[in-house]
Amino acid sequence: MYDSACAPAMSMLKPPHRPASAVFNDATPQENTMIQHRNLTGKVALVQGGSRGIGAAIVRRLAQEGAAVAFTYVSSEINALDLQDSINANGDKALAIRADSADANAIRHAVQTTAETFGGLDILVNNAGVLAVAPLDQFNLDDFDRILAINVRGVFIASQEAARHMSEGGRIINIGSTNAERMPFAGGAPYAMSKSALVGLTKGLARDLGPQGITVNNVQPGPVDTDMNPAHGEFAESLMTFMAIPRYGKSEEIASFVAYLAGPEAGYITGASLSIDGGFSA
Repeated sequence: MYDSACAPAMSMLKPPHRPASAVFNDATPQENTMIQHRNLTGKVALVQGGSRGIGAAIVRRLAQEGAAVAFTYVSSEINALDLQDSINANGDKALAIRADSADANAIRHAVQTTAETFGGLDILVNNAGVLAVAPLDQFNLDDFDRILAINVRGVFIASQEAARHMSEGGRIINIGSTNAERMPFAGGAPYAMSKSALVGLTKGLARDLGPQGITVNNVQPGPVDTDMNPAHGEFAESLMTFMAIPRYGKSEEIASFVAYLAGPEAGYITGASLSIDGGFSA
């Protein structure tokens, strides 16, 4: 198994007071030439699973858009601290937090630390996830349980805790997988099930949080070029035969879509599972 692209009634949740003097970004437009329109200035984001791959690209993009960004990691400490330091050196705000997304207390601590450090929480991106593949008759139940603990239970816990800190305009964005709709190889049934569960969880959370003005959506990437699933890896050629656009996606393409859903123009989109997969699920 390896890391991948990773209560109280909602109507009773109330956001905390955010100090009017809180400052989340002091960079000049000249210091942020990659993004001309910083749509998330003054916002606070938490990315679960943000030290590498798609998660790291999301962290960078949200910071470039002007958000103060906290992100969690488990074992990639060097990557996490390098990412944190590079964002802060550019005049933006980032904070790396060590937290296992299978640990409820660690998840809650990460949410609370983010809100306390930056003065609130506006955006949650649930990117942490794990994948295990094995023949059905040999699939280890410990792996099965960990897939559900991180890919489903961890998303629910993080969303539940984050909602306590959010007010109108809040955003929860889950990172699912196109495997929720299409599983082209054997041995991945538990993973496909976990990502299908996110479709239903997203709809339910959208219904619960809609009256508070909080949107909840699910992004379903197809094959994306990362260190764990490289575009020239052993499975790449066979996967591309399923795709209308026969290439792997880029982490930055996923991050761009997430940034849109986190921004002000996506306020009427909620409960949706949106594929960005080069036609893999077409």
